[in-house]
Amino acid sequence: MEKIKKIRKLIKKNNLDGYLIPKNDEFFGEYIPQNKDNLKFITNFSGSFGYALIFEKKNYLFVDGRYTLQAKLQSGNFFNIITIPKKNPVNILKKKNLKIGFDPKLHTNRMIQKSFDKTNCKLIPINENLVNKLWTKKKEKNKNKNKFYILPKNVTGQSYSLKIENLIKILKKKKVNLQFVSASENIAWLLNIRGTDSEFSPLTYAYLLIETNKKIKLFCDLNKVENSFKKKFKNIRFIDIKHTALYLSKMNRKKVLIDSSTCSIFFEKILKKNNKITHFFDPLYHL
Repeated sequence: MEKIKKIRKLIKKNNLDGYLIPKNDEFFGEYIPQNKDNLKFITNFSGSFGYALIFEKKNYLFVDGRYTLQAKLQSGNFFNIITIPKKNPVNILKKKNLKIGFDPKLHTNRMIQKSFDKTNCKLIPINENLVNKLWTKKKEKNKNKNKFYILPKNVTGQSYSLKIENLIKILKKKKVNLQFVSASENIAWLLNIRGTDSEFSPLTYAYLLIETNKKIKLFCDLNKVENSFKKKFKNIRFIDIKHTALYLSKMNRKKVLIDSSTCSIFFEKILKKNNKITHFFDPLYHL
């Protein structure tokens, strides 16, 4: 397959032994847009879960039991199909000392630890996604421009301000200054907002910083929030999602709570540089 040959050249160029390709996009949701499905582009596998490891001479596609047969049909000619949890990367890599590259925007620390902690391999973050370097994507003709909207009070049960009060109480108990909320579904719940960023779930793709002094920053696609929408939210500053990394890099000497299962290694590394990180399961799931 020509794509595999090309990505192997990029792997070699980056002084790596292999490259890890996940199914998810940067929001770690269940559904991803077709133009972000790197796993399908490289492997032809269309199932909802899996990840690939590409090396100089061998390729592996890891899937769960739902997709073993499907993966063999779609990808078996070019990939060794491995069913999780019968086998994991540790069974394939054993005592090999390999340098494996990955995109830190598409992986959390929990994902990496779960799959590679028991191996001798070194996982190396590569900020420029190698698959994207191969994939010439067409401009979306019908790009989703649907606006975010607010749910009516009779649906939500609680106002967003009351939900924020409850979250801040928890953050104060944890003795942190703020939380970086990286799960879109939790932001949608907290602010009582919805959108159409996901094809099958009414999600608003966004990130959120909430401080215990009630200052809130929402990083999102500003084209999807109208002025009338913004006016409904006191103390919330709306920032273009493209500037999330830049804004986080300017924070310092803060105690920040993040959830290692939803916060990417990319954002975690930025926050760690000048702040103290507290790892804790996002309290919003409990609320």
